[in-house]
Amino acid sequence: MLRISDDRNELDVDLVHGFLSREAYWSQGIPWETVERAIAGSLCFGGYLEGEGQVAFARVITDGATFGYLADVFVLPAHRGRGYGRQLVAAVLAHPQLQGLRRFMLATSDAHGLYAQFGFTEPARPQTLMEILRPGIYQSAAVTA
Repeated sequence: MLRISDDRNELDVDLVHGFLSREAYWSQGIPWETVERAIAGSLCFGGYLEGEGQVAFARVITDGATFGYLADVFVLPAHRGRGYGRQLVAAVLAHPQLQGLRRFMLATSDAHGLYAQFGFTEPARPQTLMEILRPGIYQSAAVTA
């Protein structure tokens, strides 16, 4: 059974960084220090299996009152297909600090079906949303460092 905790002290930051920097399509090459800062500024969730340690992660960037953004959700490849992603998202959405938010957003290229189960849909008014997107920022930072 997956145990989910929001205790940042339990997180295996090396594991999270390793996955995000080498395996996640959205954060290839992300520096360890950036992951550390992201964790420090977010409400984080780790998924743990007895005897195996951390196997899943998610974080929410939020003001705790009106807005939340779900980011960096993953289950390690060896543990996928067991419902852990669904359990993790359910725990995130049930968290007391995230109740009553007016808007909860995320971005995904491949997990629309998972998030739709929890009520996520395409933006009702996409024409009102704007972004600054820098997809190669981690690679260019490594070149200049």
